[in-house]
Amino acid sequence: MTDLRQAPPALDRIQQNWLAAGERRILNWLCAHMPRAITPDILTATGMIGAVMVFVGYVASNWGVSWLTVSLVGYAVQWFGDSLDGSLARWRRIERPSYGYFIDHSCDGLANLLIVAGIGLSPFVTMDVAMIALAGYLLMSIHAFLSARVVGELRLSYLAAGPTELRLMLMGMTVMMMVLGPDRGLFGVISGFDLFVGSIGAILILLFLGQTLATGRRLAALERQQ
Repeated sequence: MTDLRQAPPALDRIQQNWLAAGERRILNWLCAHMPRAITPDILTATGMIGAVMVFVGYVASNWGVSWLTVSLVGYAVQWFGDSLDGSLARWRRIERPSYGYFIDHSCDGLANLLIVAGIGLSPFVTMDVAMIALAGYLLMSIHAFLSARVVGELRLSYLAAGPTELRLMLMGMTVMMMVLGPDRGLFGVISGFDLFVGSIGAILILLFLGQTLATGRRLAALERQQ
């Protein structure tokens, strides 16, 4: 039986996205100036509130595109909470590796479900296309968690992009939704937003396949050396 009191093996966090260095400086500054009353758990809850705001804004956009402003603010709130909770724990040296890993990634999964479901319930993107994007995200999450177990690496970015870059792309898409409206345009029943979200999902699925093959070859080579 696993002893839950025993700390899990340390993971190498790999983050090589374009904005990583600048974002780290901002997060370090925020950690240094964060009031002591603000805890990592409060920040995790803040991130979830941001995800709910994104969901509400997209769904409410069926009654007016001005509601998308709520989604834009929600993305910022979600970034603040999701990016700072673990950073603050490490800054204050109060990490709880097992608890933090489990709660943080569980909340990430729920937050992304809310965001993608909200997009699919908006008048801009069909739900079936949104579910392709969600499937791609879940496959990449599975790959990341399996790699953490078998390789000891937790990769937080792929193709020089990570969660922050993805949020910025979705925020840019949301701004374009406000500008262009929900008209299906020249594509008939498929809008440009369907193509954008579907393309993200397709890239994630292909990336999962490529990373699975690469990691499989890496593990096979390591086993041959033993």
